Amino acid sequence: MANIPSLTAKRLLLGLTGGVAAYKAAELARLLIQDGMEVQAVMTESACRFVGPATLQALTGKPVFTDLWDTRVANNMAHIDLSRNADAILVAPASADFIAKLAHGLADDLLSTLCLARDCPLLVAPAMNRQMWEHPATQRNLATLRLDGVTILDPHSGAQACGETGMGRMLEAQELAKAVHAVFRPELLRGRCVLVTAGPTYEAIDAVRGITNSSSGKMGYAVARAALEAGADVTLISGPVCLEPPAAARLINVVSARDMLVAVKNVVSYADIFVSVAAVADYRAASASKQKIKKTGGDITLELTPNPDILEYVANLPKPPFCVGFAAETENLKVNAALKRRGKKLPLLAANLAQDAIGSDESALVLFDDEGEHPLLKAPKIVQAQRLIQHIAALYEKQRS
Repeated sequence: MANIPSLTAKRLLLGLTGGVAAYKAAELARLLIQDGMEVQAVMTESACRFVGPATLQALTGKPVFTDLWDTRVANNMAHIDLSRNADAILVAPASADFIAKLAHGLADDLLSTLCLARDCPLLVAPAMNRQMWEHPATQRNLATLRLDGVTILDPHSGAQACGETGMGRMLEAQELAKAVHAVFRPELLRGRCVLVTAGPTYEAIDAVRGITNSSSGKMGYAVARAALEAGADVTLISGPVCLEPPAAARLINVVSARDMLVAVKNVVSYADIFVSVAAVADYRAASASKQKIKKTGGDITLELTPNPDILEYVANLPKPPFCVGFAAETENLKVNAALKRRGKKLPLLAANLAQDAIGSDESALVLFDDEGEHPLLKAPKIVQAQRLIQHIAALYEKQRS
């Protein structure tokens, strides 16, 4: 993880509930300790059946608390003392039962009580069987927690300890560590809602063929991750890609440009900032066949019709969010980018050369705003995204003042 600031003064309370994924919490504690963070473990009774408190104590160098009435706390208020001495709380793994407790304000053990008594950010990393994850009650509870400001680090789909495969597999330790680091980075966009579009779109020609492009989605996903690191509430609308989304972002998967427009329309009213990184296909088939078009040996004519311009739509709303565009050019970068920014009346546009950026993990960018050009030398896309978010935050606050 590049550019991680010193975390010596940061203190994380790591809560473990019952689940096989508790072994990942031990690895997580080790990673965070290596980065200079103080980690205090609190375990439920069920968690102790999967990993021993001695393991966490050895890794963190601190005694592990399990009992609401622990006599080691002088005032007999472990739930207050522990929560007040934490800069953030992460529950990993968080069982379906514990999530239900949090959603309904139940406090019958040390971990649930200190979560209720906290005055710091709370992150929850669910881990459970796929059917438990998909159950309407669990999804209602998660929705309640999100409304309460709790960050849900959504699980992945994969092989589960029960032998089944599906959603509910807790994030790996390194992914959880990234989410924790993001909490402690400077929150330039704290309290702001950022909407990001990413990836290509796919426009069907027939049942098996379509029009798309070679966008990997890496830049858009990096922008979403950088916005999360800056404290924003992030919604990521993504075309078809082969990437894992940032764990704390709300992901909306789409296929076509029209799908993406519908998704944007559904959520843009909540956005303070809109970053249009997606490589939306400019055209689609005027009439897509529901069946595979058979090869005849002769020429065929494909009629194309323009797709909606999503960025133009958002920028022309009566009360638009702060709009940021992207331009991938193959020539005359500065001229074409400047024309696009003026034509769409954007406060900020980021541009690069498509042949250097598409599919790569690195990119050079040039930012265009009312003050002129701001070149960003070639760097990993996550670094460029962090620089871009810093620029966006400064312009956004200037516009508001």
